[in-house]
Amino acid sequence: MLELLRRGFFASIGAAILTKEKIDETTRRLVEEGKLTTAESEKLAEDLIRAGEQQWEEINAKTSSTLGRFTENLEFVRKKDFDELKKRMDLLEERLSMMQQEE
Repeated sequence: MLELLRRGFFASIGAAILTKEKIDETTRRLVEEGKLTTAESEKLAEDLIRAGEQQWEEINAKTSSTLGRFTENLEFVRKKDFDELKKRMDLLEERLSMMQQEE
């Protein structure tokens, strides 16, 4: 029964990620309806939460990878690199100004 319900949940939610509150609400209702025992509902909730977290991590990894490839092809400068170059330029301008004053 537990496996059948688990498959039903996954089929019905597809790739959507359920929140912990929604999972708890749904499993509690299944216990109240007598379709699951308390132990089964806890295991089902843990399995669904773990699966949701795994899907979320996979989505984040794929999104980061895609954005990384996208931005590599654009000619953007990272803020860190920009700030470093700005500091160097400021120092060079300061030195140049000092040299011009000495002349």
